[in-house]
Amino acid sequence: MATTVSDAAPAAARDRARQALLTRLMVRDLNRLQRLIVPSRLEASLGLWRAAVAALIDRYGAAAATLAADSYERQRLMADVAGSFDARPAPDAPDEQVEESLRWATANLWPTEEEQEPFDVRLAAAQARAEGVAQKLVADRARATMRESADRDRGAVAYARAAALGACSFCKLMASRGAVYKDADRAGRDANERFSGDDSVVKFHDNCHCTIVPVFRGQRFELSSHAAEWNRLYQEYAAGHPGDQLRRFRRALAEHDSNPLPGSTQ
Repeated sequence: MATTVSDAAPAAARDRARQALLTRLMVRDLNRLQRLIVPSRLEASLGLWRAAVAALIDRYGAAAATLAADSYERQRLMADVAGSFDARPAPDAPDEQVEESLRWATANLWPTEEEQEPFDVRLAAAQARAEGVAQKLVADRARATMRESADRDRGAVAYARAAALGACSFCKLMASRGAVYKDADRAGRDANERFSGDDSVVKFHDNCHCTIVPVFRGQRFELSSHAAEWNRLYQEYAAGHPGDQLRRFRRALAEHDSNPLPGSTQ
């Protein structure tokens, strides 16, 4: 008889807690690097800052990917999947992606002909954007480790997205779509078989703490009660309105979901 796994599985909560801890430690170290930015030498100092932050992202990303590989293998063992499998930590993001992201985060620091807020105010805003960028790049390596492991593993049949109760409307919508399965006719027989279904469940944003839940042979995925409720709200209030689904879903969550959206007063 198949066992049940869901987006509310203890492993998902444990992975999210680990990710949150890494984020806190990384933000602490990132804040210390702010002293490298010198207004009187903005171009040169920003170059030094970007290099230091890129190294920080790589270090914490490697830790996140290693923890994810360990979690994947542990969940596979608990699922009693036959055969052995070595989960490999996902590689770091391309240097160009990191560079472009950090340049975007600090774009407001450059002087313009228009009236600007004081430099320290703009620096605080740039720091907040940099934290979001760094968090996503680090968390993406953990999530990629899970997805790529499931993709290669003959013992895996699917993966799903797990969103926190207080996640944003986009994350709740993606999590409510359930598991993305391998092709039914070839599941487990081709280690390189790409997963079928809507790959939007693996799109993430800055400051997103969603995790990936693998589903193995002998397991059946079921939405948690809260994700099932998100799906019900989407189907009832948003599904029939192409082009306006996310706005309607966000409104339905604000009016009917017991878990408030970020920034709401519910």
